[in-house]
Amino acid sequence: MNSIILIVFLPLLAAIVGGLGNRALGNTIAKSLTTGALFISCALSWPIFLGFVAGTAQPEVVPVLKWVQSGSLTFDWALSVDALTAVMLVVVTTVSALVHLYSWGYMEEDPDQPRFFAYLSLFTFAMLMLVTADNLVQMFFGWEGVGLASYLLIGFWFRKPSANAAAIKAFVVNRVGDLGFMLGIFGTYLVFQTTSIPDILAAAPGMSGATIGFLGYRVPTMDLLCILLFIGAMGKSAQLGLHTWLPDAMEGPTPVSALIHAATMVTAGVFMVCRLSPMFETAPVALAMVTFVGAATCFFAATIGTTQWDIKRVIAYSTCSQLGYMFFAAGVGAYGAAMFHLFTHAFFKALLFLGAGSVIHAMHHEQDMRFYGGLRKHIPLTFWAMMAGTLAITGVGIYWLHAGFAGFHSKDAIIEVAFARGTELGTFAFWLGTISALLTSFYSWRLMFLTFWGKPRWIESEHIQHSVHKTPQQAGEDTTGGYHPHESPGSMLVPLGGLALGAIFAGWIFSHAFLDSEAFWGGSIYYNEALLHAMHGVPLPVKLAASIVMVLGLFGAWLAYLRDTSLPGKFVAQFTLVHRFVFNKWYFDELYNLLFVKPAFAIGRLFWQRGDIGLIDRFGPDGAAWVVARGAVAAKKVQTGYLYSYALIMLIGLVAAITWVLF
Repeated sequence: MNSIILIVFLPLLAAIVGGLGNRALGNTIAKSLTTGALFISCALSWPIFLGFVAGTAQPEVVPVLKWVQSGSLTFDWALSVDALTAVMLVVVTTVSALVHLYSWGYMEEDPDQPRFFAYLSLFTFAMLMLVTADNLVQMFFGWEGVGLASYLLIGFWFRKPSANAAAIKAFVVNRVGDLGFMLGIFGTYLVFQTTSIPDILAAAPGMSGATIGFLGYRVPTMDLLCILLFIGAMGKSAQLGLHTWLPDAMEGPTPVSALIHAATMVTAGVFMVCRLSPMFETAPVALAMVTFVGAATCFFAATIGTTQWDIKRVIAYSTCSQLGYMFFAAGVGAYGAAMFHLFTHAFFKALLFLGAGSVIHAMHHEQDMRFYGGLRKHIPLTFWAMMAGTLAITGVGIYWLHAGFAGFHSKDAIIEVAFARGTELGTFAFWLGTISALLTSFYSWRLMFLTFWGKPRWIESEHIQHSVHKTPQQAGEDTTGGYHPHESPGSMLVPLGGLALGAIFAGWIFSHAFLDSEAFWGGSIYYNEALLHAMHGVPLPVKLAASIVMVLGLFGAWLAYLRDTSLPGKFVAQFTLVHRFVFNKWYFDELYNLLFVKPAFAIGRLFWQRGDIGLIDRFGPDGAAWVVARGAVAAKKVQTGYLYSYALIMLIGLVAAITWVLF
């Protein structure tokens, strides 16, 4: 498996050459180099994954170099390859390769293409370092690396103030989560005296029931460590409380949204929890927290998705909601189901984001769905790709045939396993997951109906009409305002086709390996065979619950946005406060602005105006300059140029000296 070294380091090499070469290489060479490296990594990743699916591959650790040796703290830089890693390898490299190719068309007019592609490859390298980590420090290296690359990509259009603000917000919010992650790593090393993940997981069951001192109290050791680690996952995977950065991150280019905030970086938290699942299984309080936060995030984000008008923000909140499904699956102990949904979600969510980018490209960068309509006739290939993604995320399928799109196999399994858990929190997660499935169907079909059905509304968009140059004759004859949406170039459509295949077939082909094959996982995660067996035995209404609410959501969206388009306005007029609350994202941003941002600025102004300027500058450099200036003025008056003045001063000085000596 030495090919793993090529998989991980080819993107880094491409990022270095493309980034440093930049415009000296030219757009075509830089794009070809980075894209080619990612397709090679992708081609090498799939055989590893399929080997684990077939049962022919074995876990392996590939050493790279000696890293740190300081007293009892020793760890090397090594690449760990097992079934869990293999899943992440195909997710990261496949989506990244297709996003690189897609960006050829989407970023064609951007003057900084080499820098953009170098950032994409750098991000991919950091994510690959994270998922192949053999120890917690190496995982933290990749964890922070994707944070850095995310900051660079979100703020890629740095001349755009909103992009800069979004990049800073993502960086700061993730630092809050990373504080918990660092404390969790420090505490884990303190308890186990190693950062080696295999050694920690082997020793974790023996720590069950142990306590540790924390803030003056004795608390369960494993619960404390796992909660701290999960706080890091909450930041990286945008869970409730630390989610506010994800929607704003849509200010970056659309390919960035597909790569970072749909398929890879935001799933790092889910991967980390599953990687450390033997630790979490010894921490019931931490698992309860994971379940509750995941279920709450799932519902919270789905409600907001029903009210947004920006096509990318709808999909962003959808990402937040789907991550909640993954976390509460892990919280109830179904780590295989969590990873299965991570796997299928990567295909259909990247497909939806890139499809949205194709729509935005066709609509002259207009992102408000209120100015779309009737686009299925103008961009049919994009329409069918997004239709595949929508069928996948809403979970369309036939239970009796065990056939359906990707979400039918993975998301429905999570809802079933939450019910099968049989605990109060499991039941809580089941109901919130089912309600969220209803909302998911509603906002997904709402997006489709507003975008691809109905009358063309782009003639009402000032942005589009001001961007289009029309002759007087065109303006007089063309009832659509002189603008016709156009299909995207082939470099954008080919990735949509590839991801659409994943959205259609990934769930059906790999469901057995993820859900029913302990041999596939090979000990890389905690596998609860009894729970998964109970999942298959839940009552029929539970098995059909997700499909039923999917149909209800579809019917509701059809009724409100095709059959009687006055219904949304009537609903808003009837439930104004509820709509305002949800539309304004439950006022989390306003609350955080009141509790944290404004006090931080006030404290900063206090130290700046009173401390720095009023005290330090006044009595420091400004005070010294004032004394020198005043002293110079006084000294200047003494310098008259007359001999008798100098003689008088010398005489006064002599008298003063004699007086001092005598008395």
